[in-house]
Amino acid sequence: MRGAFFDGFEERRAEVGDGVVLRFRVGGEGPPVVLLHGHPRTHTTWHRVAPLLVAAGHTVVCPDLRGYGRSSKPATTADHAPYSKRALAGDVVTLMRALGQERFALVGHDRGSYVALRTALDHPEAVTHLAVLDCIPLVEHLERADARFAAAWWHWFFFAQPGKPERAIAADPEAWYDALAPGRAVEMGEENHADFLAAIRDPATRLAMLEDYRAGLGVDRLAEEADRSAGRRVGCPTLVLWSARDDLEELHGDPREIWAAWTSDLRGGGPIDSGHHMAEEAPEALAAALVPFLAM
Repeated sequence: MRGAFFDGFEERRAEVGDGVVLRFRVGGEGPPVVLLHGHPRTHTTWHRVAPLLVAAGHTVVCPDLRGYGRSSKPATTADHAPYSKRALAGDVVTLMRALGQERFALVGHDRGSYVALRTALDHPEAVTHLAVLDCIPLVEHLERADARFAAAWWHWFFFAQPGKPERAIAADPEAWYDALAPGRAVEMGEENHADFLAAIRDPATRLAMLEDYRAGLGVDRLAEEADRSAGRRVGCPTLVLWSARDDLEELHGDPREIWAAWTSDLRGGGPIDSGHHMAEEAPEALAAALVPFLAM
């Protein structure tokens, strides 16, 4: 039996600079690990994984990324830099310092993986372990953007268009995100599903989530290109996991082969028997892969 929703966790808020406030949950004791969600979820997507990591002896911190959930949605700029992965990575480091944690492990899923990668590259002194779930670096995706990728991941390019995606999603956000499909609330967990619904129904959150993608095709890509040109790599132990029933491996082959060029201490990984949202669909298998890695 799975326990109650975030049992033993405290929901809090913290200012991380420039008026940005993050909502987060924290629980447990021991070496800290930060869990970063993807689009269009909030931190509550981790509600089945976080207690398993606490039981394994970790302090676990789950924030809503800037722009997502109930965290702040600052005004954007022409280059979308307020929603860059560099800005979001800075939020994570500031949050953890406010909690008295100078060094911590990072687990990122989907868009959260890009934030986790940027944190490890920009703040190598802070990150002890990096686990990336369902992603390769943005620039690697974009340089492999053939017709198959464009057909499957078309939303990346649609979301980058000015004005149009906001109007399309606003017409029926529940339908856009398939949020009310039969069994969806049970699959996600009732409380997590409710948090997700509140997020996608909020126009400010929808706009901020699009800004994440707009930054991804611009300033974030440029940052990764600069890292690669300079020969910068992730120095800490790195684990690569992906959903066996999603399309990352189908599109790009074994993601570890791509990550090998971005890391200096790749500790392997592999597929999780799950659809894309593995934290909700296969939490025990995900935790079983993370716990021994975090102990290395």
